[in-house]
Amino acid sequence: MWAKFICIDGLDGLGKSTQISLLPPWLESLKLSSILCFDPGGTAFGGTLREILLKSKEHLAPRAEALLFMASRAQLVNEIIEPALQAGKIVLCDRFTTSNIVYQGYASGLPLEELRAAVHFSAGGLQPDLTIILDAPVEVGWSRRGKDPDRMESRGKDYWQKVRDGFLREAERERDRFAIIDANRSLEEVQSQIRQTLLEKFQDWGLPIS
Repeated sequence: MWAKFICIDGLDGLGKSTQISLLPPWLESLKLSSILCFDPGGTAFGGTLREILLKSKEHLAPRAEALLFMASRAQLVNEIIEPALQAGKIVLCDRFTTSNIVYQGYASGLPLEELRAAVHFSAGGLQPDLTIILDAPVEVGWSRRGKDPDRMESRGKDYWQKVRDGFLREAERERDRFAIIDANRSLEEVQSQIRQTLLEKFQDWGLPIS
């Protein structure tokens, strides 16, 4: 089976959801079966938690926030990701554990090693074979926010800078599992670079593509 787990992550406003949604038809053209999911959410239970995490006006302590993300992820892994991998599919996920480490660790100040252990538990030890980080200066993501930013997007530029720095530091930490792509370009240019990055990985992994 040629199952692989690929995540796209990075700063808000850089087009992760749009970019990842363009990949399934392309993978199908390569005769590769895939499934698309997102974290938090992706299940009925996760959807309820996503609403709390992104829309609630209540103040959430960083630990409470982190644990809600992890609860959603645990259900997503059990209900969607693991069955898809066992069926030999390529799983594409919009965010995963790196976001927990970055947003609640680097940006919100939770102890990184404690957070890593909890994140590992929440995912049952599962980690992406490749995480693509879309990167650009904070001002770029900030300027692309929608008119009604969610609870995470509404935090100040200092927080956003910590988030960006956190993603870059995590990518530096495990270079073999991360790729950084400049998102301060057109949608088409970014998508082309994502596909080129994946083709190179597919070759490294020995996936049969045509």
